[in-house]
Amino acid sequence: MTAEGPAIFRLYDHVWRLINSAKIYLMDIGYGADEIAEAVIHTIAANALKECYIRPIAFYSAGEMGVNPLKNEVDFAIAAWPWEAYLGENAMSLGVRCMVSSWRRINPLTLPPQAKCSANYANASLAKIEAVKAGYDEAIMLNTRGMVSEGTGENIFRVKRGVLSTPNAAAGILRGITRDTVIQLAMDLKISCHRIDISREELYTADELFLCGTAAEIAPIREVDGRQIGNGDYPITRRLQGAYAGTIHGWNKRHTDWLTQVSPLKIATLKVSLPTTPGRQHNPPELTLYYPYRGLPLSLRP
Repeated sequence: MTAEGPAIFRLYDHVWRLINSAKIYLMDIGYGADEIAEAVIHTIAANALKECYIRPIAFYSAGEMGVNPLKNEVDFAIAAWPWEAYLGENAMSLGVRCMVSSWRRINPLTLPPQAKCSANYANASLAKIEAVKAGYDEAIMLNTRGMVSEGTGENIFRVKRGVLSTPNAAAGILRGITRDTVIQLAMDLKISCHRIDISREELYTADELFLCGTAAEIAPIREVDGRQIGNGDYPITRRLQGAYAGTIHGWNKRHTDWLTQVSPLKIATLKVSLPTTPGRQHNPPELTLYYPYRGLPLSLRP
């Protein structure tokens, strides 16, 4: 939410990642970037959402059963809903407890990590379940080389002696848009940032660690495998949290181009005459008519 009303953060970056993910799987969504972006904006406006998580999804539907989906139809849907405190209500302030999962992050030779595909979440779900069952908030996944990759739905950053680092693309990560935002905000704040390999033991000896993602935002990690991270103070993480909050809420005017404002949906009030029954009076209801999107049927709500 901004002072000017609801705004979508880095809308086109998310849309293009969707399109490129579909391209990797030879999936023809059937819509261009502008059409998808317009539909996302309309979904938020039609539901009068002030703050929400948005999940556009393309999927194969009707057609042949089997592992070759290319002859099947591709459907497209957009879901949006309020989503509070993804990693817990105290995650942003107190930090989260993590464990290094026994499950390894998918290798690029098995599934493409750069495609934001539902299949990849099965790998992440195994790690998340393992962590929750063991009493932790989140899991950190290593790749098949034993280097740090990411969380189950977030990218990870390390701070050591004032220098920020994060796993590079070769570590099997999804190039997160929040990750890219953090890197750019670090540049604004004159914080040095490197994309490098990070080993498991370098997690334990970090001064600070944090997770970041669309749902998680920026959440400090206070513990990994029972080891406290740093001294419990997160000065660089806090600076980045503040910069990120200022950016998504429009307080930071340096990156207002990352925000797409959502205008209220045009509505009209319609008087409807109903057939009358002898001896009874009818008060015609007023129906709210929502202007249609691209020729779809009108939505009538009492």
